[in-house]
Amino acid sequence: MRHRTVAELMTRDVVKARRDLPFKEIVRLLADNDVTAVPVVDDLDRPVGVVSEADLLRKSAGQADPSGGVPVPHAEAWERAKAGASHAEELMSAPVVCARPEWSVVEAARLMEARHVKRLPVVDETERLLGIVSRGDLLRVFLRRDDAIRDEITEDVLRGTMRLAPSEITVEVRDGRVGLKGSVEFKSLIPVVERLCRGVDGVVSVSEHLSYRTDDTRRSPTTAT
Repeated sequence: MRHRTVAELMTRDVVKARRDLPFKEIVRLLADNDVTAVPVVDDLDRPVGVVSEADLLRKSAGQADPSGGVPVPHAEAWERAKAGASHAEELMSAPVVCARPEWSVVEAARLMEARHVKRLPVVDETERLLGIVSRGDLLRVFLRRDDAIRDEITEDVLRGTMRLAPSEITVEVRDGRVGLKGSVEFKSLIPVVERLCRGVDGVVSVSEHLSYRTDDTRRSPTTAT
């Protein structure tokens, strides 16, 4: 069993901006390509930052209302700098957080969560841009067909990893929800089977109705001497 990789899910035809791209051209680039952010790259096509709609909106938010009816909100120094910026290099968020193509979905998702970002430029060993992966890309694993999930659990998890006979556990999958029925030799195997099934890409939940023939979780009584 294996998780899908970033290379399998990322967008390869990346919309990107050069450091000197003007503000209006960035707005047009986002609108024309129906994206909310673009990586900013240097002359060697290496990501140096990301400029998003949020970065661009700081310019609008930092401008005074001509009527004087809406006060300009308090802004930190870095926000005031972005409000006065006119090119991608001044507007972008940096340093950029990148992913590698061989990373699993889990690794990319954990990095996004830890760094509070919505997308990751994907780079090779020379730091050159290969693609970009977004939260939406990672969620695509939940669009896997139920039969593909069932086959992976049956073949890779139960037979390949756990070495269980096909007759021991029946696997049912509906809308990504996995149901396990059957029996195993040892009670300690039940949480292991459940955990491995939860780790399969596309699985939403796992419910098990498994019995066991031997309870190997109970400690043997200590013999007095």
